[in-house]
Amino acid sequence: MMNALMDNVQGFGVSSTKYLQTNYKDAQGLFLWVSWAADLRNTFFIFFPLWFHLRASVGIKLIWVAVIGDWLNLVFKWILFGERPYWWVHETAHYADAVRPHIEQYPMTCETGPGSPSGHAMGAAGVYYTLVTSILAIATSKKSSGKDWYLKAALWTVFCGVQVCVCLSRVFIAAHFPHQVITGVITGVIVAEAFNRTQWIYNASMKKYFYTTLFLISFAVGLYVLLKALGVDLLWTLEKAQKWCVRPEWVHLDTTPFASLLRNMGTLFGLGLGLHSPLYTESKRSRSAVVKAGCVISSLVLLHLFDSFKPPTHTAALFYLLSFCKSATVPLVTVSIIPYCVSRALSGHNKKGL
Repeated sequence: MMNALMDNVQGFGVSSTKYLQTNYKDAQGLFLWVSWAADLRNTFFIFFPLWFHLRASVGIKLIWVAVIGDWLNLVFKWILFGERPYWWVHETAHYADAVRPHIEQYPMTCETGPGSPSGHAMGAAGVYYTLVTSILAIATSKKSSGKDWYLKAALWTVFCGVQVCVCLSRVFIAAHFPHQVITGVITGVIVAEAFNRTQWIYNASMKKYFYTTLFLISFAVGLYVLLKALGVDLLWTLEKAQKWCVRPEWVHLDTTPFASLLRNMGTLFGLGLGLHSPLYTESKRSRSAVVKAGCVISSLVLLHLFDSFKPPTHTAALFYLLSFCKSATVPLVTVSIIPYCVSRALSGHNKKGL
C-alpha cells in the first residue's frame, strides 16, 4: 500500500514536471539560472566573504548552517532512498500499459545522489532564512520604530519568492519531485532556526572545529560502511544516473555524496583554521570601513578566480582529496590571508602618504 501511495505521489510529481516543461518552456533559462544560484557553492564563494567582512558573526553562522544542513541532507538521503524523476519515470511500473510521459533533461538534471530531501531547496531555505533573520536582528537592534514591519514584510516576501523559484526550478529540470523540495525547505528552516539559538559557534576553539569535522566525517563514513556490510549499497543511485542520463557528460563526480561530504567538511575545517590564525588576530586590529571594503572586493575577485580551478576527475580519491583542500582554502583565505594583506597594504600606503 505504501508503495502504491509513493507511486501516486511521484506520478503527480512527474506530471508537474511535464506541465512546467510544456507550459513554461520559455522560462527555461530562468529556471536553470535559479538552480545554479541556489547551489551552496555560491554561499561559500559569494555570501560568506561578503557577510564575514561586514559582520563576522553572520558569516560564521552562514558556514555552520550551510555545512551542517548539507551534512544532514546527505544522511537523510541515505536513509530515505529518494528516487529522482529523470530515472524513476523510466523504471516504474506505475504507468503499466499507459504511455510513459516524456520529460526533458538539462545539464543540471543528472545529479547522482538520492533525491529526498532536495539539497538545493534545503540549502537555499537555510541560507536565506539565516540572512533574513540576521538582517532583521541587526536592523531592530537599534531603537525600534513603527516602520520595522515594512522591512520584515519585504524580507520575508523575498524569502518566500526565492523558495518558490528554487522549488519550481528543481521540479522543472526533473531533478526532484514536489514533495522532496517542500521537505527540503522545511528542514532547511529548522536547521537555520536551530543555529539562531546557538551561541557557542562564535567562540569555538580550533580543537572543537577539528573534532566536529572528524565526527561528521566518521559518522557518515561509518554509516556507509555499516549499511554496506548489511548489503545496502548507498551508491545505488550512481548506476541509475549513468544509465538514464541522456548525456554522459552531464553526470558529474562533484554531485556524488562523498564529494559533497568532503567539500563541506573542508569548508568547516578551513573556517576553524582561519579564525585561529595569527594573521586573523592581527588583521582584526585595523578593521576600518576602507579595509572592510577592500577585503570584500579582494575576496570576491580572488575566490571567483580560484573557483575556476577544477580538481581532476580521472581518480576519485584524488578528486575528493583536492576538493577537501580547495574547500578548506576558501574560508582560510577569506578570514585570515586577505584581511591581513589588505590591512598591511593600506597601512603601508597611508604611511607613504604621510
